[in-house]
Amino acid sequence: TADALMPSRVGSEMCIRDRMDTQEGKFMLRFMISAVFVMASAIGPVSAQVPSFEPVTDAMLEEPPPESWLNWRRTRDGWGYSPLDQITRENVDDLRLEWSWAMEAGSQQTTPIIHGGVMYLANPGNLVQALDAATGDLLWEYRRQFPTARGRGRPNRNISIYEDKIILNTADANIVALDAHTGEVVWEVDVADQDKGFHYTGGALVADGKVISGMAGCMRFWDDGCFITAHDADTGRELWRTSTVARPGEPGGDTWGDLPMLFRGGGDAWITGTYDADLGLTFWGVAQAKPWAQVSRRTDGDALYTSSTLALDPNTGEMQWFYQHHPGESHDMDEVFERILVDVDGRPSVFTMGKLGILWQLDRQTGEFINATDLGYQNIVDVDSATGQLSFRPNMIPELDEALDFCPSHSGVKSWRAMSYSPETEAFYIPLTLNCTSTVYSDVEWREGGGGNGMVGRKNFLHPDSGGNLGEFVAMHVSGEILWSHRQRTPYISAALTTAGGLAFVGTYDRDAYAYDVSTGEQLWKTRLPTSVQGFPVTYEVDGRQYVAIGAGIGGGSWVSMPAELTPEKRRPNAGNGLFVFALPAE
Repeated sequence: TADALMPSRVGSEMCIRDRMDTQEGKFMLRFMISAVFVMASAIGPVSAQVPSFEPVTDAMLEEPPPESWLNWRRTRDGWGYSPLDQITRENVDDLRLEWSWAMEAGSQQTTPIIHGGVMYLANPGNLVQALDAATGDLLWEYRRQFPTARGRGRPNRNISIYEDKIILNTADANIVALDAHTGEVVWEVDVADQDKGFHYTGGALVADGKVISGMAGCMRFWDDGCFITAHDADTGRELWRTSTVARPGEPGGDTWGDLPMLFRGGGDAWITGTYDADLGLTFWGVAQAKPWAQVSRRTDGDALYTSSTLALDPNTGEMQWFYQHHPGESHDMDEVFERILVDVDGRPSVFTMGKLGILWQLDRQTGEFINATDLGYQNIVDVDSATGQLSFRPNMIPELDEALDFCPSHSGVKSWRAMSYSPETEAFYIPLTLNCTSTVYSDVEWREGGGGNGMVGRKNFLHPDSGGNLGEFVAMHVSGEILWSHRQRTPYISAALTTAGGLAFVGTYDRDAYAYDVSTGEQLWKTRLPTSVQGFPVTYEVDGRQYVAIGAGIGGGSWVSMPAELTPEKRRPNAGNGLFVFALPAE
Protein backbone atom coordinates (compact mmCIF):
# COMPACT_ATOMS: atom_id res chain seq x y z
CA THR A 1 0.00 0.00 0.00
CA ALA A 2 0.98 3.66 -0.09
CA ASP A 3 1.87 3.65 3.62
CA ALA A 4 4.10 0.64 3.28
CA LEU A 5 6.13 2.33 0.55
CA MET A 6 6.73 5.64 2.37
CA PRO A 7 10.50 5.84 3.17
CA SER A 8 9.87 7.64 6.49
CA ARG A 9 6.18 7.47 7.26
CA VAL A 10 6.15 9.47 10.52
CA GLY A 11 8.25 12.29 9.15
CA SER A 12 6.21 12.39 5.95
CA GLU A 13 2.92 12.55 7.89
CA MET A 14 4.20 15.48 10.02
CA CYS A 15 5.34 17.35 6.92
CA ILE A 16 1.99 16.81 5.22
CA ARG A 17 -0.02 17.91 8.29
CA ASP A 18 2.03 21.12 8.61
CA ARG A 19 1.30 22.11 5.02
CA MET A 20 -2.19 20.72 4.36
CA ASP A 21 -3.86 24.11 4.55
CA THR A 22 -1.80 25.69 1.76
CA GLN A 23 -2.22 25.32 -1.99
CA GLU A 24 1.42 24.26 -2.17
CA GLY A 25 0.72 21.65 0.49
CA LYS A 26 -2.27 20.26 -1.38
CA PHE A 27 -0.21 20.04 -4.56
CA MET A 28 2.63 18.28 -2.72
CA LEU A 29 0.19 15.79 -1.22
CA ARG A 30 -1.23 14.92 -4.62
CA PHE A 31 2.30 14.64 -6.04
CA MET A 32 3.54 12.36 -3.25
CA ILE A 33 0.52 10.07 -3.47
CA SER A 34 0.93 9.84 -7.26
CA ALA A 35 4.62 9.03 -6.87
CA VAL A 36 3.84 6.31 -4.34
CA PHE A 37 1.40 4.59 -6.67
CA VAL A 38 3.83 4.86 -9.60
CA MET A 39 6.41 3.15 -7.36
CA ALA A 40 3.88 0.49 -6.41
CA SER A 41 3.03 -0.32 -10.01
CA ALA A 42 6.73 -0.54 -10.88
CA ILE A 43 7.64 -3.11 -8.23
CA GLY A 44 4.55 -5.27 -7.90
CA PRO A 45 1.35 -6.42 -9.61
CA VAL A 46 -1.76 -4.31 -9.67
CA SER A 47 -3.94 -5.72 -6.90
CA ALA A 48 -7.40 -5.39 -8.49
CA GLN A 49 -9.15 -8.55 -9.63
CA VAL A 50 -11.38 -9.61 -12.47
CA PRO A 51 -14.81 -9.24 -10.80
CA SER A 52 -16.28 -12.48 -12.14
CA PHE A 53 -14.91 -15.22 -14.32
CA GLU A 54 -16.42 -18.19 -16.16
CA PRO A 55 -13.84 -20.94 -16.76
CA VAL A 56 -12.95 -21.49 -20.41
CA THR A 57 -13.61 -25.09 -21.44
CA ASP A 58 -12.46 -27.09 -24.44
CA ALA A 59 -15.99 -26.79 -25.81
CA MET A 60 -15.72 -22.98 -25.61
CA LEU A 61 -12.33 -23.00 -27.33
CA GLU A 62 -13.79 -25.16 -30.09
CA GLU A 63 -16.85 -22.91 -30.58
CA PRO A 64 -16.16 -19.55 -28.92
CA PRO A 65 -19.16 -17.41 -27.98
CA PRO A 66 -19.66 -14.81 -30.74
CA GLU A 67 -18.74 -11.95 -28.39
CA SER A 68 -15.37 -13.48 -27.43
CA TRP A 69 -11.90 -13.84 -28.95
CA LEU A 70 -10.48 -16.92 -27.21
CA ASN A 71 -7.77 -18.22 -29.54
CA TRP A 72 -4.97 -16.56 -31.49
CA ARG A 73 -7.13 -16.35 -34.66
CA ARG A 74 -10.35 -16.51 -32.61
CA THR A 75 -11.13 -20.13 -33.55
CA ARG A 76 -8.79 -23.09 -33.52
CA ASP A 77 -9.25 -23.50 -37.29
CA GLY A 78 -7.29 -20.27 -37.76
CA TRP A 79 -9.85 -18.27 -39.76
CA GLY A 80 -9.30 -14.86 -38.13
CA TYR A 81 -13.04 -14.31 -38.66
CA SER A 82 -15.77 -13.07 -36.31
CA PRO A 83 -19.52 -13.76 -36.64
CA LEU A 84 -20.33 -10.35 -35.14
CA ASP A 85 -22.31 -8.16 -37.54
CA GLN A 86 -23.33 -5.02 -35.67
CA ILE A 87 -20.62 -3.14 -37.61
CA THR A 88 -21.49 -3.52 -41.30
CA ARG A 89 -20.70 -2.24 -44.75
CA GLU A 90 -23.42 0.35 -44.28
CA ASN A 91 -22.29 1.84 -40.94
CA VAL A 92 -18.55 1.12 -40.61
CA ASP A 93 -17.74 4.68 -41.66
CA ASP A 94 -19.30 5.80 -38.36
CA LEU A 95 -16.64 4.00 -36.27
CA ARG A 96 -15.14 6.24 -33.60
CA LEU A 97 -12.34 5.80 -31.10
CA GLU A 98 -13.85 4.53 -27.82
CA TRP A 99 -10.69 4.07 -25.73
CA SER A 100 -6.97 3.51 -26.10
CA TRP A 101 -4.14 2.01 -24.08
CA ALA A 102 -0.41 2.74 -24.18
CA MET A 103 1.72 -0.37 -24.35
CA GLU A 104 5.23 -1.28 -23.26
CA ALA A 105 8.17 -0.37 -25.51
CA GLY A 106 9.56 -3.05 -27.82
CA SER A 107 8.42 -5.02 -30.85
CA GLN A 108 4.60 -4.82 -30.93
CA GLN A 109 2.90 -7.83 -32.57
CA THR A 110 0.12 -8.59 -30.10
CA THR A 111 -3.26 -10.32 -30.26
CA PRO A 112 -5.69 -9.44 -27.44
CA ILE A 113 -7.74 -12.23 -25.87
CA ILE A 114 -11.29 -11.26 -24.79
CA HIS A 115 -13.48 -13.28 -22.43
CA GLY A 116 -16.36 -12.23 -20.20
CA GLY A 117 -15.91 -8.53 -20.92
CA VAL A 118 -12.20 -8.62 -19.98
CA MET A 119 -9.32 -8.09 -22.39
CA TYR A 120 -6.04 -9.90 -21.69
CA LEU A 121 -3.27 -8.03 -23.46
CA ALA A 122 0.33 -9.18 -23.97
CA ASN A 123 2.85 -6.34 -24.25
CA PRO A 124 6.41 -6.59 -25.58
CA GLY A 125 8.75 -7.96 -22.96
CA ASN A 126 6.23 -10.39 -21.42
CA LEU A 127 4.03 -7.89 -19.65
CA VAL A 128 0.44 -9.16 -19.46
CA GLN A 129 -2.45 -6.89 -18.45
CA ALA A 130 -6.13 -7.50 -17.79
CA LEU A 131 -8.31 -4.58 -18.90
CA ASP A 132 -12.02 -3.87 -18.79
CA ALA A 133 -12.81 -4.45 -22.47
CA ALA A 134 -15.52 -1.77 -22.54
CA THR A 135 -13.63 1.03 -20.80
CA GLY A 136 -9.91 0.20 -20.88
CA ASP A 137 -9.59 0.31 -17.09
CA LEU A 138 -6.69 -1.72 -15.73
CA LEU A 139 -7.63 -4.70 -13.53
CA TRP A 140 -4.26 -6.39 -13.01
CA GLU A 141 -0.87 -6.84 -14.61
CA TYR A 142 1.99 -9.33 -14.58
CA ARG A 143 5.49 -8.15 -15.47
CA ARG A 144 8.13 -10.78 -16.07
CA GLN A 145 11.56 -10.02 -14.66
CA PHE A 146 14.56 -10.98 -16.80
CA PRO A 147 18.07 -11.39 -15.35
CA THR A 148 19.58 -9.84 -18.50
CA ALA A 149 18.34 -7.50 -21.22
CA ARG A 150 17.94 -10.41 -23.66
CA GLY A 151 14.19 -10.87 -23.20
CA ARG A 152 13.21 -7.24 -22.80
CA GLY A 153 11.22 -5.79 -25.67
CA ARG A 154 10.74 -9.09 -27.48
CA PRO A 155 7.27 -9.58 -28.96
CA ASN A 156 4.43 -11.66 -27.62
CA ARG A 157 2.47 -12.53 -30.72
CA ASN A 158 -0.29 -14.13 -28.67
CA ILE A 159 -1.24 -15.59 -25.31
CA SER A 160 -3.73 -18.36 -24.49
CA ILE A 161 -6.63 -18.86 -22.11
CA TYR A 162 -7.88 -22.11 -20.57
CA GLU A 163 -10.07 -22.84 -17.55
CA ASP A 164 -9.08 -20.03 -15.15
CA LYS A 165 -5.55 -19.49 -16.48
CA ILE A 166 -3.79 -17.19 -18.91
CA ILE A 167 -0.89 -19.03 -20.57
CA LEU A 168 2.21 -17.00 -21.45
CA ASN A 169 5.13 -18.34 -23.50
CA THR A 170 8.11 -16.23 -22.50
CA ALA A 171 11.13 -14.66 -24.17
CA ASP A 172 13.40 -16.80 -21.95
CA ALA A 173 11.87 -20.13 -23.11
CA ASN A 174 9.56 -20.67 -20.13
CA ILE A 175 5.80 -21.25 -20.03
CA VAL A 176 3.89 -19.45 -17.27
CA ALA A 177 0.28 -19.95 -16.19
CA LEU A 178 -1.33 -16.91 -14.58
CA ASP A 179 -4.49 -16.80 -12.51
CA ALA A 180 -7.03 -15.07 -14.78
CA HIS A 181 -8.62 -13.42 -11.70
CA THR A 182 -5.50 -11.80 -10.27
CA GLY A 183 -2.46 -12.26 -12.54
CA GLU A 184 -0.66 -14.31 -9.88
CA VAL A 185 1.59 -17.15 -11.09
CA VAL A 186 -0.08 -20.58 -10.82
CA TRP A 187 2.75 -22.61 -12.32
CA GLU A 188 5.89 -22.08 -14.38
CA VAL A 189 8.13 -24.47 -16.32
CA ASP A 190 11.56 -24.00 -17.88
CA VAL A 191 11.36 -25.58 -21.36
CA ALA A 192 14.72 -24.78 -22.96
CA ASP A 193 18.02 -23.00 -22.29
CA GLN A 194 17.74 -19.30 -23.10
CA ASP A 195 21.54 -19.03 -23.01
CA LYS A 196 21.54 -21.11 -26.21
CA GLY A 197 19.21 -18.62 -27.87
CA PHE A 198 15.95 -20.53 -27.39
CA HIS A 199 12.89 -18.36 -26.86
CA TYR A 200 9.19 -18.03 -27.58
CA THR A 201 7.49 -15.34 -29.65
CA GLY A 202 4.31 -17.29 -30.45
CA GLY A 203 1.78 -18.43 -27.90
CA ALA A 204 0.38 -21.87 -27.22
CA LEU A 205 -2.47 -23.78 -28.80
CA VAL A 206 -4.66 -25.38 -26.11
CA ALA A 207 -6.29 -28.67 -27.09
CA ASP A 208 -7.81 -31.30 -24.80
CA GLY A 209 -6.19 -29.85 -21.70
CA LYS A 210 -2.75 -29.68 -23.32
CA VAL A 211 -0.70 -26.54 -23.82
CA ILE A 212 1.05 -27.11 -27.17
CA SER A 213 3.91 -24.74 -28.07
CA GLY A 214 6.55 -24.42 -30.77
CA MET A 215 10.10 -23.39 -29.89
CA ALA A 216 12.00 -20.61 -31.68
CA GLY A 217 15.58 -19.37 -31.62
CA CYS A 218 17.05 -22.51 -33.21
CA MET A 219 19.73 -20.60 -35.08
CA ARG A 220 22.87 -21.98 -33.45
CA PHE A 221 24.53 -25.39 -33.40
CA TRP A 222 23.38 -27.39 -30.37
CA ASP A 223 22.50 -31.05 -29.97
CA ASP A 224 19.08 -30.04 -28.59
CA GLY A 225 17.49 -29.31 -31.97
CA CYS A 226 14.17 -27.53 -32.33
CA PHE A 227 10.85 -29.02 -31.19
CA ILE A 228 7.17 -28.75 -30.31
CA THR A 229 6.01 -29.65 -26.79
CA ALA A 230 2.79 -30.32 -24.90
CA HIS A 231 2.36 -29.49 -21.21
CA ASP A 232 -0.45 -30.34 -18.83
CA ALA A 233 -2.65 -27.25 -18.46
CA ASP A 234 -3.27 -27.90 -14.75
CA THR A 235 0.29 -28.50 -13.59
CA GLY A 236 2.71 -27.53 -16.37
CA ARG A 237 4.17 -31.04 -16.49
CA GLU A 238 5.70 -31.83 -19.89
CA LEU A 239 3.75 -34.59 -21.66
CA TRP A 240 5.64 -34.98 -24.92
CA ARG A 241 8.33 -33.39 -27.06
CA THR A 242 8.47 -33.85 -30.85
CA SER A 243 11.60 -32.87 -32.76
CA THR A 244 11.03 -30.71 -35.83
CA VAL A 245 14.44 -31.76 -37.15
CA ALA A 246 14.90 -35.33 -38.36
CA ARG A 247 17.67 -36.89 -36.26
CA PRO A 248 20.40 -39.24 -37.50
CA GLY A 249 19.19 -42.83 -37.61
CA GLU A 250 15.52 -41.83 -37.40
CA PRO A 251 12.96 -41.58 -40.25
CA GLY A 252 13.99 -38.71 -42.50
CA GLY A 253 17.39 -38.45 -40.85
CA ASP A 254 19.25 -39.20 -44.08
CA THR A 255 17.77 -36.08 -45.73
CA TRP A 256 20.44 -34.05 -43.92
CA GLY A 257 23.23 -36.07 -45.50
CA ASP A 258 25.89 -37.12 -43.01
CA LEU A 259 25.59 -34.04 -40.79
CA PRO A 260 25.62 -34.97 -37.08
CA MET A 261 22.72 -33.70 -34.97
CA LEU A 262 24.90 -30.89 -33.64
CA PHE A 263 24.96 -29.22 -37.07
CA ARG A 264 21.27 -29.62 -37.96
CA GLY A 265 20.02 -26.09 -37.30
CA GLY A 266 16.65 -24.46 -37.81
CA GLY A 267 13.22 -26.05 -37.84
CA ASP A 268 11.70 -23.38 -35.59
CA ALA A 269 7.93 -23.60 -35.03
CA TRP A 270 7.39 -19.96 -34.10
CA ILE A 271 3.80 -19.55 -35.33
CA THR A 272 0.92 -21.07 -33.32
CA GLY A 273 -0.72 -24.15 -34.82
CA THR A 274 -4.37 -24.98 -35.51
CA TYR A 275 -6.54 -27.91 -34.43
CA ASP A 276 -9.20 -30.18 -35.92
CA ALA A 277 -11.05 -31.79 -33.00
CA ASP A 278 -12.96 -34.19 -35.27
CA LEU A 279 -9.78 -35.62 -36.78
CA GLY A 280 -7.83 -35.29 -33.54
CA LEU A 281 -4.95 -33.53 -35.34
CA THR A 282 -3.04 -30.34 -34.73
CA PHE A 283 -1.26 -28.65 -37.66
CA TRP A 284 2.03 -26.76 -37.38
CA GLY A 285 4.33 -25.00 -39.80
CA VAL A 286 8.08 -25.55 -39.51
CA ALA A 287 10.61 -22.91 -40.55
CA GLN A 288 13.61 -23.24 -42.83
CA ALA A 289 16.88 -25.06 -42.14
CA LYS A 290 19.84 -23.02 -40.92
CA PRO A 291 22.19 -21.77 -42.15
CA TRP A 292 19.80 -20.57 -44.85
CA ALA A 293 21.74 -21.57 -47.97
CA GLN A 294 22.57 -25.16 -48.84
CA VAL A 295 26.17 -24.20 -49.50
CA SER A 296 26.48 -22.65 -46.02
CA ARG A 297 24.98 -25.66 -44.22
CA ARG A 298 27.08 -28.13 -46.29
CA THR A 299 24.25 -30.32 -47.52
CA ASP A 300 21.93 -30.21 -50.52
CA GLY A 301 19.48 -32.69 -49.00
CA ASP A 302 15.80 -32.07 -48.32
CA ALA A 303 16.51 -31.37 -44.61
CA LEU A 304 13.32 -32.78 -43.08
CA TYR A 305 11.18 -31.63 -41.34
CA THR A 306 12.01 -28.04 -42.16
CA SER A 307 9.80 -25.99 -44.53
CA SER A 308 6.96 -28.41 -43.82
CA THR A 309 3.43 -28.81 -42.49
CA LEU A 310 3.27 -31.33 -39.63
CA ALA A 311 0.07 -33.07 -38.48
CA LEU A 312 0.51 -34.22 -34.89
CA ASP A 313 -1.58 -36.26 -32.46
CA PRO A 314 -2.14 -33.81 -29.58
CA ASN A 315 -2.24 -36.65 -27.05
CA THR A 316 1.11 -38.20 -27.93
CA GLY A 317 2.96 -35.79 -30.23
CA GLU A 318 3.24 -38.57 -32.80
CA MET A 319 3.57 -37.29 -36.36
CA GLN A 320 0.61 -38.58 -38.37
CA TRP A 321 1.78 -37.05 -41.64
CA PHE A 322 4.03 -34.32 -42.97
CA TYR A 323 4.26 -32.41 -46.23
CA GLN A 324 7.50 -30.66 -47.16
CA HIS A 325 6.65 -27.62 -49.24
CA HIS A 326 10.20 -26.65 -50.14
CA PRO A 327 12.78 -29.50 -50.02
CA GLY A 328 16.34 -28.23 -49.66
CA GLU A 329 15.20 -24.60 -49.25
CA SER A 330 18.15 -22.26 -49.77
CA HIS A 331 17.01 -18.61 -49.60
CA ASP A 332 15.27 -18.12 -46.19
CA MET A 333 11.85 -18.67 -47.75
CA ASP A 334 9.88 -19.64 -44.60
CA GLU A 335 6.80 -21.88 -44.87
CA VAL A 336 6.14 -21.60 -41.12
CA PHE A 337 3.08 -19.36 -41.06
CA GLU A 338 -0.57 -19.91 -40.08
CA ARG A 339 -2.41 -23.09 -41.12
CA ILE A 340 -6.09 -22.39 -41.92
CA LEU A 341 -8.61 -25.24 -41.92
CA VAL A 342 -11.37 -24.95 -44.53
CA ASP A 343 -13.57 -27.62 -46.12
CA VAL A 344 -13.68 -27.21 -49.91
CA ASP A 345 -16.37 -29.13 -51.79
CA GLY A 346 -16.68 -31.39 -48.77
CA ARG A 347 -12.95 -32.14 -48.61
CA PRO A 348 -11.23 -31.19 -45.34
CA SER A 349 -8.28 -29.01 -46.35
CA VAL A 350 -5.47 -27.11 -44.69
CA PHE A 351 -4.23 -23.93 -46.41
CA THR A 352 -1.05 -21.96 -45.92
CA MET A 353 1.07 -19.38 -47.72
CA GLY A 354 4.78 -18.85 -47.10
CA LYS A 355 7.28 -16.22 -48.12
CA LEU A 356 7.26 -17.31 -51.77
CA GLY A 357 3.62 -16.26 -52.12
CA ILE A 358 2.37 -19.73 -53.05
CA LEU A 359 -1.05 -20.70 -51.64
CA TRP A 360 -0.93 -24.38 -50.69
CA GLN A 361 -3.97 -26.64 -50.24
CA LEU A 362 -3.47 -30.07 -48.63
CA ASP A 363 -5.88 -32.76 -47.51
CA ARG A 364 -5.77 -32.31 -43.76
CA GLN A 365 -6.63 -35.95 -43.03
CA THR A 366 -3.90 -37.49 -45.18
CA GLY A 367 -1.48 -34.67 -46.09
CA GLU A 368 -2.08 -35.33 -49.78
CA PHE A 369 -1.28 -32.43 -52.10
CA ILE A 370 -4.37 -30.84 -53.66
CA ASN A 371 -3.36 -27.52 -55.18
CA ALA A 372 -0.69 -24.79 -55.28
CA THR A 373 -1.29 -21.31 -56.69
CA ASP A 374 1.73 -19.04 -57.21
CA LEU A 375 0.96 -15.32 -56.98
CA GLY A 376 3.79 -14.82 -59.48
CA TYR A 377 6.09 -12.55 -57.46
CA GLN A 378 8.89 -15.08 -56.85
CA ASN A 379 11.64 -16.08 -59.30
CA ILE A 380 13.39 -18.80 -57.28
CA VAL A 381 11.48 -22.01 -58.04
CA ASP A 382 9.09 -23.61 -60.49
CA VAL A 383 5.97 -25.34 -59.16
CA ASP A 384 4.50 -28.45 -60.76
CA SER A 385 0.77 -27.75 -60.55
CA ALA A 386 -0.08 -31.46 -60.79
CA THR A 387 2.21 -32.71 -58.01
CA GLY A 388 3.19 -29.62 -56.03
CA GLN A 389 6.87 -30.41 -56.43
CA LEU A 390 9.25 -27.45 -56.41
CA SER A 391 12.47 -27.26 -58.43
CA PHE A 392 15.06 -24.51 -58.38
CA ARG A 393 15.27 -22.38 -61.48
CA PRO A 394 18.63 -22.30 -63.28
CA ASN A 395 21.38 -20.35 -61.53
CA MET A 396 19.21 -19.66 -58.49
CA ILE A 397 21.08 -21.75 -55.89
CA PRO A 398 23.45 -19.50 -53.89
CA GLU A 399 27.21 -19.91 -53.95
CA LEU A 400 29.56 -18.82 -51.20
CA ASP A 401 30.60 -15.15 -51.15
CA GLU A 402 28.80 -14.31 -54.41
CA ALA A 403 25.87 -11.92 -54.65
CA LEU A 404 22.62 -13.43 -55.90
CA ASP A 405 19.56 -11.41 -56.90
CA PHE A 406 16.18 -12.99 -56.16
CA CYS A 407 12.55 -12.19 -55.42
CA PRO A 408 11.19 -11.90 -52.83
CA SER A 409 13.76 -10.70 -50.31
CA HIS A 410 14.16 -12.41 -46.94
CA SER A 411 11.07 -10.56 -45.73
CA GLY A 412 8.98 -12.63 -48.12
CA VAL A 413 5.95 -11.76 -50.22
CA LYS A 414 3.96 -13.06 -47.23
CA SER A 415 5.14 -13.15 -43.61
CA TRP A 416 3.79 -13.53 -40.06
CA ARG A 417 1.02 -10.98 -40.70
CA ALA A 418 -1.71 -13.60 -40.85
CA MET A 419 -4.27 -13.83 -43.61
CA SER A 420 -7.92 -14.31 -42.68
CA TYR A 421 -10.78 -16.24 -44.27
CA SER A 422 -14.35 -15.15 -44.99
CA PRO A 423 -17.04 -17.83 -45.47
CA GLU A 424 -19.15 -15.23 -47.30
CA THR A 425 -16.71 -15.08 -50.22
CA GLU A 426 -14.77 -18.33 -49.60
CA ALA A 427 -11.65 -16.21 -49.89
CA PHE A 428 -8.47 -15.39 -48.01
CA TYR A 429 -7.43 -11.79 -47.29
CA ILE A 430 -3.67 -11.56 -47.47
CA PRO A 431 -1.24 -8.72 -46.60
CA LEU A 432 1.74 -8.76 -48.99
CA THR A 433 4.96 -6.85 -49.62
CA LEU A 434 6.54 -6.58 -53.09
CA ASN A 435 10.31 -6.65 -52.84
CA CYS A 436 13.52 -8.33 -53.96
CA THR A 437 17.09 -8.55 -52.71
CA SER A 438 20.72 -8.95 -53.64
CA THR A 439 22.24 -11.22 -50.98
CA VAL A 440 25.65 -12.70 -50.23
CA TYR A 441 25.98 -15.91 -48.19
CA SER A 442 29.14 -17.11 -46.51
CA ASP A 443 30.36 -20.02 -44.42
CA VAL A 444 29.65 -20.16 -40.68
CA GLU A 445 31.52 -21.33 -37.60
CA TRP A 446 31.33 -25.14 -37.43
CA ARG A 447 31.52 -25.65 -33.69
CA GLU A 448 29.12 -26.03 -30.78
CA GLY A 449 27.32 -22.72 -30.40
CA GLY A 450 28.40 -21.62 -33.87
CA GLY A 451 26.14 -21.48 -36.90
CA GLY A 452 23.77 -18.64 -37.68
CA ASN A 453 21.98 -17.78 -40.90
CA GLY A 454 25.09 -17.44 -43.08
CA MET A 455 24.00 -14.13 -44.63
CA VAL A 456 26.80 -11.55 -44.75
CA GLY A 457 25.39 -8.91 -47.12
CA ARG A 458 21.99 -7.77 -48.33
CA LYS A 459 20.50 -4.94 -50.37
CA ASN A 460 16.74 -4.76 -50.94
CA PHE A 461 14.94 -3.27 -53.93
CA LEU A 462 11.34 -2.92 -55.09
CA HIS A 463 9.86 -5.76 -57.13
CA PRO A 464 10.02 -4.92 -60.86
CA ASP A 465 6.26 -5.55 -61.15
CA SER A 466 5.34 -3.45 -58.12
CA GLY A 467 4.64 -0.19 -59.93
CA GLY A 468 6.62 1.56 -57.23
CA ASN A 469 4.44 0.14 -54.44
CA LEU A 470 5.80 -1.90 -51.56
CA GLY A 471 2.43 -3.08 -50.16
CA GLU A 472 -0.49 -5.07 -51.51
CA PHE A 473 -3.66 -6.47 -49.93
CA VAL A 474 -5.19 -9.36 -51.88
CA ALA A 475 -8.51 -11.19 -51.74
CA MET A 476 -7.84 -14.71 -53.05
CA HIS A 477 -10.52 -17.37 -53.49
CA VAL A 478 -9.76 -20.88 -52.19
CA SER A 479 -9.44 -21.92 -55.85
CA GLY A 480 -6.57 -19.47 -56.32
CA GLU A 481 -8.58 -16.88 -58.23
CA ILE A 482 -7.79 -13.26 -57.33
CA LEU A 483 -11.04 -11.45 -56.50
CA TRP A 484 -9.52 -7.99 -55.96
CA SER A 485 -6.42 -6.29 -54.64
CA HIS A 486 -5.18 -2.91 -53.41
CA ARG A 487 -1.66 -1.55 -53.60
CA GLN A 488 -0.04 1.02 -51.32
CA ARG A 489 3.32 2.75 -51.44
CA THR A 490 4.17 1.27 -48.01
CA PRO A 491 3.40 -2.29 -46.89
CA TYR A 492 0.29 -3.62 -45.20
CA ILE A 493 1.92 -4.79 -41.97
CA SER A 494 -0.94 -5.91 -39.74
CA ALA A 495 -2.72 -9.23 -39.92
CA ALA A 496 -6.15 -9.26 -41.56
CA LEU A 497 -9.49 -9.52 -39.74
CA THR A 498 -12.77 -10.49 -41.42
CA THR A 499 -16.29 -10.23 -39.99
CA ALA A 500 -19.86 -11.28 -40.71
CA GLY A 501 -20.55 -7.60 -41.35
CA GLY A 502 -18.86 -8.12 -44.73
CA LEU A 503 -15.67 -6.36 -43.70
CA ALA A 504 -11.92 -6.95 -43.91
CA PHE A 505 -9.76 -4.85 -41.56
CA VAL A 506 -6.02 -4.32 -42.10
CA GLY A 507 -3.39 -1.61 -41.56
CA THR A 508 -0.23 -0.15 -43.09
CA TYR A 509 3.24 1.09 -42.21
CA ASP A 510 2.00 4.57 -43.12
CA ARG A 511 -0.18 4.60 -39.94
CA ASP A 512 -3.52 3.96 -41.67
CA ALA A 513 -6.13 1.39 -40.61
CA TYR A 514 -8.66 0.34 -43.26
CA ALA A 515 -11.94 -1.53 -43.61
CA TYR A 516 -12.74 -2.98 -47.03
CA ASP A 517 -15.83 -4.66 -48.43
CA VAL A 518 -14.90 -8.36 -48.58
CA SER A 519 -16.84 -8.85 -51.83
CA THR A 520 -15.89 -5.80 -53.86
CA GLY A 521 -12.75 -4.46 -52.22
CA GLU A 522 -14.31 -1.02 -51.84
CA GLN A 523 -12.62 1.04 -49.14
CA LEU A 524 -15.32 1.82 -46.56
CA TRP A 525 -13.36 3.26 -43.60
CA LYS A 526 -9.94 4.68 -42.89
CA THR A 527 -8.34 6.22 -39.82
CA ARG A 528 -4.79 7.24 -38.96
CA LEU A 529 -3.05 6.02 -35.80
CA PRO A 530 0.07 7.41 -34.06
CA THR A 531 2.49 4.95 -35.71
CA SER A 532 2.45 1.80 -37.87
CA VAL A 533 -0.66 -0.37 -37.71
CA GLN A 534 0.64 -3.82 -36.79
CA GLY A 535 -0.15 -6.88 -34.78
CA PHE A 536 -3.44 -8.77 -35.02
CA PRO A 537 -6.72 -6.80 -35.06
CA VAL A 538 -9.66 -8.40 -33.23
CA THR A 539 -13.34 -7.68 -32.68
CA TYR A 540 -15.57 -8.50 -29.72
CA GLU A 541 -18.78 -7.48 -27.97
CA VAL A 542 -19.58 -6.25 -24.45
CA ASP A 543 -23.15 -5.59 -23.28
CA GLY A 544 -24.48 -5.75 -26.82
CA ARG A 545 -21.93 -3.34 -28.30
CA GLN A 546 -19.31 -4.43 -30.84
CA TYR A 547 -15.74 -3.15 -30.63
CA VAL A 548 -12.76 -3.39 -32.99
CA ALA A 549 -9.30 -3.36 -31.36
CA ILE A 550 -6.33 -2.41 -33.55
CA GLY A 551 -2.71 -2.26 -32.42
CA ALA A 552 -0.06 0.23 -33.48
CA GLY A 553 3.63 0.15 -32.75
CA ILE A 554 7.18 -0.41 -33.81
CA GLY A 555 9.48 -3.38 -34.44
CA GLY A 556 8.32 -6.36 -36.42
CA GLY A 557 11.26 -7.28 -38.62
CA SER A 558 12.14 -6.39 -42.19
CA TRP A 559 8.61 -5.42 -43.22
CA VAL A 560 9.07 -2.32 -41.08
CA SER A 561 12.77 -1.74 -41.76
CA MET A 562 12.41 -1.91 -45.57
CA PRO A 563 10.23 1.22 -45.95
CA ALA A 564 13.05 3.37 -44.57
CA GLU A 565 15.24 1.89 -47.32
CA LEU A 566 12.78 1.69 -50.23
CA THR A 567 10.15 4.37 -49.50
CA PRO A 568 12.22 6.96 -47.59
CA GLU A 569 9.70 9.75 -48.14
CA LYS A 570 7.25 7.88 -45.92
CA ARG A 571 8.16 8.44 -42.28
CA ARG A 572 6.68 7.18 -39.04
CA PRO A 573 7.39 7.78 -35.33
CA ASN A 574 9.77 5.18 -33.91
CA ALA A 575 7.94 5.02 -30.59
CA GLY A 576 4.38 4.84 -29.38
CA ASN A 577 3.10 1.28 -28.99
CA GLY A 578 -0.60 1.30 -28.24
CA LEU A 579 -3.98 -0.37 -28.64
CA PHE A 580 -6.88 1.59 -30.13
CA VAL A 581 -10.45 0.40 -29.65
CA PHE A 582 -13.26 1.59 -31.93
CA ALA A 583 -17.05 1.30 -31.81
CA LEU A 584 -20.13 2.84 -33.37
CA PRO A 585 -21.49 5.87 -31.49
CA ALA A 586 -23.48 4.86 -28.43
CA GLU A 587 -27.23 5.31 -28.76
